[in-house]
Amino acid sequence: MVDLSMIQNGKKVRIERIQSSFLRPKLMEMGILEGDCVQVLFKAPFGDPIAIHVKGYTLSLRKDEAALVKVFEEDHTIGN
Repeated sequence: MVDLSMIQNGKKVRIERIQSSFLRPKLMEMGILEGDCVQVLFKAPFGDPIAIHVKGYTLSLRKDEAALVKVFEEDHTIGN
């Protein structure tokens, strides 16, 4: 398991858990739910913000928000 903030562009991941934080409810309201799959679309040059595809829309997260989301990498990337 790794942080969502560490995932490379184009990778699909499954959300394993969201760490306890005052941001946890906010992340869940934005559609980041345990067990769902998301795809990292792109990151800004220094990794902040991060754009992900979740539930049919693009969501932008700050690096510290993405670090709260623990994920498991899937075996494929864009185009595979």
